[in-house]
Amino acid sequence: MENPFIYSFNEKRYHTFNYYLKTRYNTKVSKVILDAGFTCPNRDGSKGTGGCIFCSNKGSGDSNIAFREDILNQYEENKKVMDRKWPNTLYIPYFQSFSNTYGPLNKIKDMLEPFIKMDEVAEIAIATRCDCLEDDTVTYLSEISKIKPLWLELGLQTSNNEVGELLYRKYTFEDFKDALDRLNNTGIKVCVHVMNGLPFEDKEGMLQTVKDINHLPFDGIKIHMLHVLKNTRLGDMYNEKPFELISREDYIELVVKQLELLRPEVVVQRLTGDPIAEDLISPEWVLNKTTILNDIDKLMRKNNTWQGKLYE
Repeated sequence: MENPFIYSFNEKRYHTFNYYLKTRYNTKVSKVILDAGFTCPNRDGSKGTGGCIFCSNKGSGDSNIAFREDILNQYEENKKVMDRKWPNTLYIPYFQSFSNTYGPLNKIKDMLEPFIKMDEVAEIAIATRCDCLEDDTVTYLSEISKIKPLWLELGLQTSNNEVGELLYRKYTFEDFKDALDRLNNTGIKVCVHVMNGLPFEDKEGMLQTVKDINHLPFDGIKIHMLHVLKNTRLGDMYNEKPFELISREDYIELVVKQLELLRPEVVVQRLTGDPIAEDLISPEWVLNKTTILNDIDKLMRKNNTWQGKLYE
């Protein structure tokens, strides 16, 4: 069956990050996870303490093998892992832990300056929140994006404010949209994080999140399955009273439907997560990432569908 999707050079029927990078750099590009020592307004008491209910004490940087070392030491140590898989690649320093624009501008500059002029660095990625973008920070990041393509990864999880409040997110969908408007036309690329399987949200709500963001100014998306992790508020909730999580089969069908709705030029950076096995409470099926991605591909081919087929 011929692949009708134009942003692909293999069997994939969605706009993979690999396709984006290969067509731009003509070589393998690897992300190097880093922790720059930032915190979050939802942890330091500015808006709350303890973070969102699903967030671990590493702020999503659980796979960083050199957690909290000097930033350049982290880069070199974590880069070795990538080099064993893919020698002679380019790199994307990925500031993943917590909210990496939540702090004074000089701290953000100290985080980025070592990487801006590195020839081996293709792009830079910064995870943060929509409420951690001061005007001087946006101006500075816009200037950096003219030197190195720069991604801001903004967690949304859901467009439903009631669910967001139950997640202890401490910002609204309206706040998120305002941030995208401020970042539009700055040269900064935006990757939106959404999360499936959230407690209190049904499948229609998860599809609605994609519909709600589809016409907003953003460039990439990460779709996650909710992981219930140890040492999180959600983990405590689950241990006290287990709640039903989406099955593997239902998750795959849901992601395919979300991709059908998503506009085709959006770069899909992730379709499931990478929890650390010893930190995971549930669901265990998320540990088999490769088979999940393969089965998404199989279902899209079976249904003769592709990213954006139902985009309006």
